[in-house]
Amino acid sequence: MPAQDRSSNRNTSRKLIAQNRKARHDYAILDTYEAGVVLTGTEVKSLRLGRASLVDGFATIDDGEVYLRNVHIPEYEQGSWTNHEPRRTRKLLLHRGEILRLIGKTKESGLTLVPLSLYFSQGKVKVEIALAKGKKSYDKRQDLARRDADREVRKALGRRAKGMIG
Repeated sequence: MPAQDRSSNRNTSRKLIAQNRKARHDYAILDTYEAGVVLTGTEVKSLRLGRASLVDGFATIDDGEVYLRNVHIPEYEQGSWTNHEPRRTRKLLLHRGEILRLIGKTKESGLTLVPLSLYFSQGKVKVEIALAKGKKSYDKRQDLARRDADREVRKALGRRAKGMIG
């Protein structure tokens, strides 16, 4: 395989490490951003084993910089005294314009930053963060009802296509 073909495959590869499904249930996602994450060596090794949890994670903006908080990356088992703290605060790497846009949106309308997924892209760890608005319990019930209704419609259409209902 020629070298240029291999590099083009690497550009499109995206290996998922962890996903936050609960965030899509608890929040209305308005916008998403891809950010790099500043990590130590043992954190990257632990992530290569596919171990991380985004469930309680969130992002904050302090002094014009974005930080990922409460994301759990377990200690690397073969690590020595250089091992990392599992829930430490990690800096996110975003463009200045994106950070300014996020500052404006989170200040004005009470939106929050939630991590949706953590993945490897071209050998670098990236996090997809979402600008999100918290859902009320009745919004969640409406979403569940809508999903159930859609499922029933699909079932009925499927039965009709098979000729079970005339």
